[in-house]
Amino acid sequence: MTPTSLQLASPSGPLDALWTSPPSPQAALVLAHGAGAGMRHNFLAELAARLHDQGIAVLRFQFPFMQSGSKRPDSPAIAHGALQTAVREAARLAPGVPLFAGGKSFGGRMASQAQSAGLLADAQGLVFVGFPLHPAGKPGTERARHLAEVTVPMLFLQGTRDALADLALVREVVQPLHRATLHVVEGADHAFHVLARSGRKDSEVLQELVEVASAWMLSAAVRAAA
Repeated sequence: MTPTSLQLASPSGPLDALWTSPPSPQAALVLAHGAGAGMRHNFLAELAARLHDQGIAVLRFQFPFMQSGSKRPDSPAIAHGALQTAVREAARLAPGVPLFAGGKSFGGRMASQAQSAGLLADAQGLVFVGFPLHPAGKPGTERARHLAEVTVPMLFLQGTRDALADLALVREVVQPLHRATLHVVEGADHAFHVLARSGRKDSEVLQELVEVASAWMLSAAVRAAA
């Protein structure tokens, strides 16, 4: 399975993208990268490959800052524009297929902000692979305020050792949200790495993420069609 290379025409300029799709996808996911690594990071590449095996098409893309080689993440407005472009492209590539958006850390948070602002009209739900609720060592929930304005189902995939998301605070944030689901990954940090003494391997954690996310997307798609 080799991804198809694409180029998206975003408001900030051309953005590289990768499209991975089975012959008849059951759903599609726009998977945005985090602040520290681009769309080709091994974690995202393996996540896309395994989602493909579950019948899920995946569109990965570079945010403008990563496209230009900068280490400073884009402003929300620029990131939102890139996500809007990517979601529209995924809808074009897989017409009629239930479409979701989200991503790893920064990418997921930007997707939630864009959806809450009404910019991701084609997305039926959001998938957060490690929502960065607060900076490391500075617990708080300010970054989650906009989530109350999100109008689609949300899936939070969170590790118990995530330094950017105190689990008690995550539970506090998710509990009152409309149609929000929290899946806790025991022993995983923000990168979904687990310690050797846990008795688990990172590959097993990744498979857990894939199985939970794919099942949730397919279930959400069925509910939306009912």
